[in-house]
Amino acid sequence: MPSIAVVDYGMGNLRSVSKALEHVAPELTVEVTDQPETIRSADKVVFPGVGAMRDCMAELQQRGLAEVVCEVATDRPFFGICLGMQLLLEQSEENGGTRGLAILPGAVQQFPDPLYDQHDREATPRERLKIPHMGWNQVEQQVDHPMWHKIENGSRFYFVHSFYAVPGRENETAATSHYGFEFASALYQKSLFATQFHPEKSQHAGLQLLKNFAQWNGQP
Repeated sequence: MPSIAVVDYGMGNLRSVSKALEHVAPELTVEVTDQPETIRSADKVVFPGVGAMRDCMAELQQRGLAEVVCEVATDRPFFGICLGMQLLLEQSEENGGTRGLAILPGAVQQFPDPLYDQHDREATPRERLKIPHMGWNQVEQQVDHPMWHKIENGSRFYFVHSFYAVPGRENETAATSHYGFEFASALYQKSLFATQFHPEKSQHAGLQLLKNFAQWNGQP
């Protein structure tokens, strides 16, 4: 039976992700694991993450998983979620500078504070936005990709983050969202797809995205 490995390095919302995958893809074996060989042998890999990027990198390296993630992110369907997307980039502003896995070119920056809605006209008071960006927001698809199958453009997904991705190549942005300004909310490269938002917390659209991943062959 085809399998999906959910990478466990102690820093992800693993139960919610695995249960959602089991729900949308009962034909697949879903295994939460920190074993390198299990991850390497899986047909597809999900890489979730929450918390601080520096802590996540330390856990990945301590558990011997950083190299494994770099391997499987480029040779099979791979889905990074939230911090699991940010970790794919080269570096972050967090803690004065934190190195990522450098699978994708680009950096992670912190939302400015104060942050104001730039859509507001100068003639009216601008709304100050809360940091972290938390709650539902629209996702505008930038590419025609199998992962967007049956998901209406502009669908709302659930976000929780204080940092955002700045991709090094514009043609690797799969979607954008607006919070004070436009930022990349999904990235892609070959068999890799990653989202800043949490599909496992995003009801119908999120479950459809996870179902699309379960059925995706890795071709963009």
